[in-house]
Amino acid sequence: MSKGITSRAEDYSQWYNELVAKADLAEHSAVRGCMVIKPYGYSIWEKMQAALDKMFKDTGHTNAYFPLFIPKSFFTKEASHVEGFATECAVVTHYRLKNDGNGNIIVDEDAKLEEELIVRPTSETIIWNTYRGWVQSYRDLPILVNQWANVVRWEMRTRLFLRTAEFLWQEGHTAHATSGEAIEEAERMLEVYADFAENWLAVPVIRGIKTPNERFAGAVETYCIEALMQDGKALQAGTSHFLGQNFAKAFDVKFTSKEGKLEHVWATSWGVSTRLVGALIMSHSDDQGLVLPPKLAPIQVVIVPIHKTDDDLARIGQFADGLIAKLKSKNISVKYDDRDTQRPGFKFAEYEMKGVPVRIALGARDLENNTVEIARRDTREKQTISQEGLDLYIENLLTEIQQNIYNKALEFRTQNTREANSYEEFKKALDETPGFISAHWDGTPETEQKIKEETKATIRCIPLNNKKEEGVCIYSGKPSSQRVLFARAY
Repeated sequence: MSKGITSRAEDYSQWYNELVAKADLAEHSAVRGCMVIKPYGYSIWEKMQAALDKMFKDTGHTNAYFPLFIPKSFFTKEASHVEGFATECAVVTHYRLKNDGNGNIIVDEDAKLEEELIVRPTSETIIWNTYRGWVQSYRDLPILVNQWANVVRWEMRTRLFLRTAEFLWQEGHTAHATSGEAIEEAERMLEVYADFAENWLAVPVIRGIKTPNERFAGAVETYCIEALMQDGKALQAGTSHFLGQNFAKAFDVKFTSKEGKLEHVWATSWGVSTRLVGALIMSHSDDQGLVLPPKLAPIQVVIVPIHKTDDDLARIGQFADGLIAKLKSKNISVKYDDRDTQRPGFKFAEYEMKGVPVRIALGARDLENNTVEIARRDTREKQTISQEGLDLYIENLLTEIQQNIYNKALEFRTQNTREANSYEEFKKALDETPGFISAHWDGTPETEQKIKEETKATIRCIPLNNKKEEGVCIYSGKPSSQRVLFARAY
């Protein structure tokens, strides 16, 4: 295991890039802006998928799959949607290559598509064109569908997991008979995301709504969860959109109501992506490597034998087999690393870099003393404990580590959330003590845009259940009835 990564304090961006590489999570591919998610990184995503998929199904949703390609004409049907995604679209124009006779492979101009196809940046248009054939009556509603898929958004500046040209995600698309049902769905899914972020990722989030400037293209309202990374930048960790009837009208999706009236359907969409792996890394990890919450760690416990003789190794292995069986019966994932190609110290550094929550070191003397050495990844503390009831101790320890990681992140957010009551105070806080800044805003898109242009800070959200507070906008001095949350963001 190669040693050392750049410290967070020295260069946070470099620290992140090195950590992704050295923890064996992902690497850049031969295609610009796209990544290869390596097995260890993908196993984290799989654990996220499994947890979220169960949450979706527990709230009545089922999975489906829709095409990767979307006819270009579909995008023109919802004006704000096409405007929002036009600059990020990858377009397929031909369907065949040919040899030019000189050994060169070129596009066959005789194989030009009659209509160009967009590689999906999101699936609202293809899905709502499909829903038109699924919906005739109120009896066909609601439609509660999710898909796990990949999407392409042609980003100019990319960073592994956080912003790539192609990424993995899930996108829910639901259809409802009333506005109230659709809003209730959008808010329910926001809470599912918040629950997942806090109880699985151990990342505290602010629930809120986006300003009109920051809404999803084509949405009437965008709900979001916002998290704070260790460098003081915000990260949008999930969004849920109330789409009104915009897409139903664009694709003529109507139903006959109970009263016999022909009405347009009401819609939502919601999604989270592999960006959550980036959020996980940046929320908890340290200068020694990854720190993973136990619920999402591919390996929750690793056992490293320390031995001088084959006989010692055999006795340690016998004990490890029994412990592994007990841990697996508690659904705890465990690895026994008896490789003879690496020394224990190398293995310790490797599993520290990979963020394994609990490491057990076991030697011949431990067997004699009926003890083991346990190291926690979150605090890096070591202690020697009895082998008696070890499986129960580890089960409780994993729960404690999960909570401790969350508490640490919550404390960091609390310490790095402050109020600003003037523009000078606001700018000073942004530069000197980055984090969330709660400040008054006059509610106009113009003021929001000027603040963004001058400071690179955006309104991350208007927090849900925001308390009313009379004040004046930090930029314009105009009246304001509540504070909103600003930050520089990924």
